[in-house]
Amino acid sequence: MDERIWRWPQVNRSAVVATVVSTLLLIVDFYRPAGRNEELERMLLFFVVPALVIVLGLRQPLGKYGFRLGNWRLGLPLTVAAAAALTPIIVWVMRGSAQMSAYYAHLVAGLPWNTFLQLFGWEFTFRGWLLFAYLEAYGEDALWLQAAPFALAHLAKPQLETLTTIFGGFAFGWLAWRSESFLYPFLIHWYLFTLVVWLS
Repeated sequence: MDERIWRWPQVNRSAVVATVVSTLLLIVDFYRPAGRNEELERMLLFFVVPALVIVLGLRQPLGKYGFRLGNWRLGLPLTVAAAAALTPIIVWVMRGSAQMSAYYAHLVAGLPWNTFLQLFGWEFTFRGWLLFAYLEAYGEDALWLQAAPFALAHLAKPQLETLTTIFGGFAFGWLAWRSESFLYPFLIHWYLFTLVVWLS
């Protein structure tokens, strides 16, 4: 009998832990009943839990996963430029999409902190933890690998938005990779999400 059948696969521990835990968190979030503290619960799920796993479980610093300023001389100008370029597109889309307006209108009252709380952990999980774990394990293919679960996590959202997320996820990942920080894609995402809700 070929002994290789019973050989345990050689894997990158950080990438496997990031994949398994983030997948479980997304499943928990999907089946979690909507409550009054939805934004805080998302911050707990997608930032606090991963941070504890990284620091206490993997014994690694959060900075390894983009929790730092990084190259702000690159990150800040690109953040401002992306926000400026995407603003008219978002305005145009929101004027013509009743589905988007109906989906997000209920969040208007809590702006901008509800969008901050929802997206800070979300961006840390995808453009921090997953991206930098995958960069170490798989190189630059990580830019697309982290974008795939990000897109799938949008399946319950409006179709037009969901169709763009594989490309938006890649672009956010590229910015995090080049700036060495998840903060800049977070700032863009937070701004765009807040704008969408405000226009709803």
